[in-house]
Amino acid sequence: TQTETGRDPWVLDPSMHMEEMAGCSHAEVIGSSIVDPSDDDDMAGDVLRGAVRRGMMPVNNKEPRDFVFLKQIGEGAFSTVYRAREVKSKTDYAVKVVVKSHVARNQKTKLIIREKNVMALLTYVHGSHPFVVSLYCTFQDEERLYFALSYCSRGDLLETLKRVSSFDQTTTKFCSAEIICALQFIHGCGIVHRDLKPENILLKGDGHICLTDFGSAKILADEEEKEEQARKLNVETAEDRGERRATFVGTAQYVSPEMLRDDPVGIECDYWALGALMYQMMSGQPPFRAVNDYHLLKKIQLLDFSFPPGFPPIGLDLVQKLLVLDPALRLGNPDQPPITDHEFYEDIDFASLHMQTPPEIHPYVPASMGEPEFWSDIVIEPGLDNNALTRLTMGHLSEMQKAFEDNDSDKKTSFEYIFGKEKNIYEIGSVTSSTGAPPGHDQESSEDRLARIRAGRIERQKAESEWHKFAEENLILHKGFVDKKKGLFARRRMFLLTEGPHIYYVDPVNMVYKGQIPLCFETKTEAKNFRTFFVHTPNRTYYLFDPSRRANEWCEAIDKARDKYFKEPTPKTADDEIIEITKLFGIIPFITFRTTRAARLQKERRKQEQRERKERTEIAKRERIAREKEEKREKKRQEAAQKAERKAKKERERMEKKQGRTSR
Repeated sequence: TQTETGRDPWVLDPSMHMEEMAGCSHAEVIGSSIVDPSDDDDMAGDVLRGAVRRGMMPVNNKEPRDFVFLKQIGEGAFSTVYRAREVKSKTDYAVKVVVKSHVARNQKTKLIIREKNVMALLTYVHGSHPFVVSLYCTFQDEERLYFALSYCSRGDLLETLKRVSSFDQTTTKFCSAEIICALQFIHGCGIVHRDLKPENILLKGDGHICLTDFGSAKILADEEEKEEQARKLNVETAEDRGERRATFVGTAQYVSPEMLRDDPVGIECDYWALGALMYQMMSGQPPFRAVNDYHLLKKIQLLDFSFPPGFPPIGLDLVQKLLVLDPALRLGNPDQPPITDHEFYEDIDFASLHMQTPPEIHPYVPASMGEPEFWSDIVIEPGLDNNALTRLTMGHLSEMQKAFEDNDSDKKTSFEYIFGKEKNIYEIGSVTSSTGAPPGHDQESSEDRLARIRAGRIERQKAESEWHKFAEENLILHKGFVDKKKGLFARRRMFLLTEGPHIYYVDPVNMVYKGQIPLCFETKTEAKNFRTFFVHTPNRTYYLFDPSRRANEWCEAIDKARDKYFKEPTPKTADDEIIEITKLFGIIPFITFRTTRAARLQKERRKQEQRERKERTEIAKRERIAREKEEKREKKRQEAAQKAERKAKKERERMEKKQGRTSR
């Protein structure tokens, strides 16, 4: 039976007779007859039908045209999430859009129904919770199903951890306490999340957390039904096995060992994931890491992990009690002491958390390698607003950096100090200058002269520097060994600041290119002392440690390169905003944009320069790959020749021994 467009596809009409409701399956309600819900979904359906009859749960008649879809903010295997504004209330929601044909083709109707049932139970039957995403409404059209959920403007915890790497103990304590409150609420409602991970922890505009994504959640059966479930275990585990695997594909770092063993899963699996998440918050990495999922899951089953030096002792004790193989002995099990009584949370008032102000999340690096812990004084958010412009026009050097300048006895300028011949043979000014030639000189000859100088230095760099092959034919301006830190973990890399500008980093042991730090106008450096410095980009902060005590040189070099190559972006006009909005919706506005010929030519020149730069980069990359392949082939040829020579030598020795025995 195809439902009416716009009507809530999962909430049964309260005007229906009881006999009709009893004979109408959830699959029929959404206009499909694919997979019938499991027993727990039938139980949830009965509860929801009762809630509708008692007026606890509204029947919505929303349609897609009741919302303005503004921006895509997330994407899953079977859905896309948009920020959308309700036309009538002007309120923003996160609208999850599911394509019916995609769900039907992959036989995931059961999971979609379960997610809707869980969200409806939590929101309408149990009264919702400030740390759990609420369901506003559901509706449909001929092709899609829609969930309208509460909107969290700061993104998810994974994005935040990628940007700052790790949290200090205060932030970890507050954030994990709110997660515990959310888990206690859903567990009290008879629901296990089963997919707790950073992507499923959202941050609201006020900094509080919100638990989301109940697509893998399990509605716990009554105690009387558990014995019956145990008798059916061989059937149900086979049925659930695919769901469990689908749950942790790509996020296996947080899956509990009982899920891997296909054992019955209870609330303890969520506390295992909490332990893994807290380990990552405090150290910067998940506890279980491997080259592939197979080895990763083996490590989980063997509890094969360790704590890095510097891990907070009280936090270590809590994580150890959460990452326990036996769920019965794991903190969070009803037979164990309450997790809220642990010493880690001795100063946390769980009852009033939702009324407290969350700590501000700043870039932070914990104490390690003989260095103290550091917090950044800079918080860079993506985009260019008034706050960003104010920040960028302020002085670049902190008090520590001013101390560096005061201690500089030779009184050279910053430019000479960093790029002078005593520090590096390549001067950024003379090579990359784009200023016009002096009066009376031919502009073309000046450019030719600079090109010849650059070409000569590139040839010298090729001959003298083993790092040239990683610079993609760019001139190296500054280089040195730097420890790239992520929380309590660090890896030594060779850092190369080149024209472009680029900052490449290379594994010096295996001589392998590992990546680069993206530079732009908004990039900002921050020296914390002579060895530790931060590089802030719009989407991430890099924590770097220079063992040779040249942090200030790195900061000034990066700032000089940034200032030479990047200019302050032009503020957006109203026309630019209109263009962005119309691109989002795929329509052509009836607006006349006045653009001068000079502006168009300038735009075309910029595009041409970008294309040429991209082509040069691609050519250099292909040449580098070809060189690496040729070096590998040459190495194999040499090894084969050496092997053949050793074999021939052994054969000669054998023949000589044989001839000696014959002569005797």
